[in-house]
Amino acid sequence: MYYQYFGLTEAPFSIAVNPRYLFMSARHRDALAHLLYGVGTGGGFILLTGEVGTGKTTINRCLLEQLPSDTDVAIILNPALNAIELLGSVCDELGIDYDHDNHTLKTLTDKLHSFLLENHARGRKTVLLIDEAQHLDFDVLEQIRLLTNLETDNEKLLQIILIGQPELAQMLARPELRQLNQRITARYNLDPLNFDETNAYIQHRLQVAGMSPERVVFSPAVVRGIYKATRGIPRVINVLCDRMLLGAYGRNAGHVDHDMLRLAVKEVLGEQQAEPNPWRWLVLALLVALLVWAGGWLLGKYTAAPDVEPAVAARDSAPAALTVAEPGSSPAAAIAEAAAEQPVVDASGSAGPGAAEAPVAATAPVEAASPATISIADAMQPPGDALALLWALNSDLPAPPYPCSESTQLGLACLEGELWTWDELAAFDRPVSLETITPERFSAEVLLIDIEGPRATVLTAAGLAQVNLADLAPHWTGRYRLLWHPPENFGRPLVVGDDSAVVASVAQLFAQLDNQPQPLAGRRFNRALEQRVRLFQQQNGLIDDGVVGVQTLLTLNEQLGVDVTAEQALRQLQSAVAPQASE
Repeated sequence: MYYQYFGLTEAPFSIAVNPRYLFMSARHRDALAHLLYGVGTGGGFILLTGEVGTGKTTINRCLLEQLPSDTDVAIILNPALNAIELLGSVCDELGIDYDHDNHTLKTLTDKLHSFLLENHARGRKTVLLIDEAQHLDFDVLEQIRLLTNLETDNEKLLQIILIGQPELAQMLARPELRQLNQRITARYNLDPLNFDETNAYIQHRLQVAGMSPERVVFSPAVVRGIYKATRGIPRVINVLCDRMLLGAYGRNAGHVDHDMLRLAVKEVLGEQQAEPNPWRWLVLALLVALLVWAGGWLLGKYTAAPDVEPAVAARDSAPAALTVAEPGSSPAAAIAEAAAEQPVVDASGSAGPGAAEAPVAATAPVEAASPATISIADAMQPPGDALALLWALNSDLPAPPYPCSESTQLGLACLEGELWTWDELAAFDRPVSLETITPERFSAEVLLIDIEGPRATVLTAAGLAQVNLADLAPHWTGRYRLLWHPPENFGRPLVVGDDSAVVASVAQLFAQLDNQPQPLAGRRFNRALEQRVRLFQQQNGLIDDGVVGVQTLLTLNEQLGVDVTAEQALRQLQSAVAPQASE
């Protein structure tokens, strides 16, 4: 099988529920916490909803494993029952003896009530868990509600957990079920994974199956395609990744590419090609003709306008000087050299040799004292260009073709994520590459150096400039990338008890921060180092869990000057670009 080809011990993307592959994202942990809270409060209903394949069964198993030992659980997996059949199934699950040949709704309810009272007297709790509850009939739901009337003076005797698809919540919102809906003490909707969780989920399953963390089979670009195709639903991710690995095995390839992704999406998700339309080409030709005519008219009109905004020649040219810079050359100098090589653009949008005579373009090298404010379109660069500039700011070495294709390259690690506010982005206090969409709906990047008030300083291939955050916000997807220097061989968060050279490196960094001759720990992460980490986290507004993760290391690097901060980048660029601008 293909898993042997990739050096795995088993197929990593089986859709069977295997406890070894348990992946608890933040939302899964929240869902489990809600269920445990609901069970702990005693009585009433607990509601868990989520789309098919989002991991509700995983949550169920975790819940059952964490319930106290003094809890009896009745699990109904097939809710397509009438009220009498449901009560009979509950009695069967709890081991309640009743007359199987001669029973009624009343006799079953009485038997269940007696059992619950006896269980309560013994100090035990009783939980009824109903899966796929969206299939329950109205009459059955009403009977389930009546079961919560079984109570003592102090508490309910039966805790009921309803698990189902989102339509279950819609069904319970109906006016005739308001009495049941009002008795829900805890509810949670399990959303699909986000992009970062999708990437972590795929890597987690591969590593559990035996793949080393250093090996990259699914590149970040392919993972993004998986996320878009599956919408972050774990079960669909499993099926799609399984088919893609099979395709790579069939082609004798060591990794998955976009062609394999497209083929797998078509096979797994059943996407079909649209039937050919004989009128489509005629309509398309008419549209093209109309666009050509409109474009010619607009071009003739606006070319004659004296106050037209300059065209951006830099957008169509890659910063080649950055990718071929000699090792040891200054990153700022490399950027300045790239900026100096950009053609001057006059008001009509054409490049000319007379740099001194032509008007200064919006993206021309800007003097350090007062960067000009440019339009969002002028700040955007083709995908990959901003990341190449970002690399040059952080390293003297030439940028690799894909700086974010591996966890660490040439000593630099790429951190990718998604944020919602400028405050969160400014907290990094370092240059970042933003994923944006042009007004024409094309992918682009903006290299943001610093945020000050309502404006941001950005770096284009032609120099420094400023943009209004209010103008940039509609075009930012929320995705960002930044580069940083992790300790050598750092691959996962460090906790107490870890024993490795990475621990020694981190301890040495803290000793350097404290101006101490001896670090608090050697290779082994001890309690003394943990206490120092907690104090550092408290002082810098981080979660004080004593774990050395990426956020803690980013803050530590910033204070030690290991990484380039926003202020340092500005000084670098202003000193390098200003002389070029004055020549």
